[in-house]
Amino acid sequence: MSDVSPATRLEGAATPRGKARPVSFFEFWPGFVFYAPVVVFWIAQAIRHRSLTLPALTNPRIEAGGICGESKNDILDLAGPEAQRWIAPYAGITTQAHPGGDLIMAEAAMAQANLTYPVVAKPDMSCNGTGVRLIETSDALARYLDAFPRATRLQLQALAPDEGEAGIFYIREPGATHGAITSITLKYAPVVVGDGTSRIRDLIAADDRLNAVSTLLLEKLGTDAARIPATGERVRLVFVGNHCRGSTFKDGRHLITPALTARIDAIARDIPDFHFGRFDLRYASANALRRGEGFTIIEVNGAGSEATHIWDPETSIIEAYRTQFFHYGAAFRIGATMRAKGVKRYGALRLLRAWRHQKALMARYPAND
Repeated sequence: MSDVSPATRLEGAATPRGKARPVSFFEFWPGFVFYAPVVVFWIAQAIRHRSLTLPALTNPRIEAGGICGESKNDILDLAGPEAQRWIAPYAGITTQAHPGGDLIMAEAAMAQANLTYPVVAKPDMSCNGTGVRLIETSDALARYLDAFPRATRLQLQALAPDEGEAGIFYIREPGATHGAITSITLKYAPVVVGDGTSRIRDLIAADDRLNAVSTLLLEKLGTDAARIPATGERVRLVFVGNHCRGSTFKDGRHLITPALTARIDAIARDIPDFHFGRFDLRYASANALRRGEGFTIIEVNGAGSEATHIWDPETSIIEAYRTQFFHYGAAFRIGATMRAKGVKRYGALRLLRAWRHQKALMARYPAND
């Protein structure tokens, strides 16, 4: 079989199949409703293992195991030479205590890391794409830095050129020689193609999925929703690949192969004490991904990450909860093993402080693309 471009309609492509259900009935439930059974499961596991925060021990080199409060830069800095080969180049910087001089400092860090525009700017501590922007010019970077909280870390990363986006979940039991891929999510950013006469808002209304999430998209687009794209012009409506911001997630577990598993396993084992989490990446084609080739990692997430294929509109709620219980059960089991190995407990108050600190920072970040 020849390579499949992300622009095609085949599996792994950048647009989902035609007549699929536009949204699942639970995809946009309030978080407190959807996650209520997960909270009950978490409490049951906490009682069983005598610890509410045991998953924080899954990845002991990462703050809170990656549940919250972790540093994106610090996680990528852990990667050894094999893992670094697959990670998009990046530079970590900290804004100055007072405005002025941030741009000079940032561009010096970019030069040292051999980064050129465009770059992706993202907070060092955040989730769900909060504060992430595509930065194409020096002026745009200056505006982003001016809007960023003072004395706060961020990351500038090379823009991965491939259109395909995926999240690959990985689990390795402590002491095991190899781990396994337990989930792949294919992410399709909302895109419209111009016909030379229709406004962007009209193109959104004509697409079942985009129309179903139009409230998310139109609010972000503002006056640009009235623009008429040229014939054949592809307009990506959201940069951040997140389903709660309008992207479509599809179950990509059919792409799991021994070759891809071996590649992700080698990368994960080159990150010290990494046992549980998700690799977010961009890829060139579905077949290349199956071969464990042609991809670039843009982020590594720990114990707070999800197996996001549950947000495929075709996924049943039973499968969604089965997946959640399997992964959080594994997090508690791995945490218990690490505790038995002597890893120091992570207190509930400490976890609460980390969560509150992250939440406070996220409220101050610039708006994402």
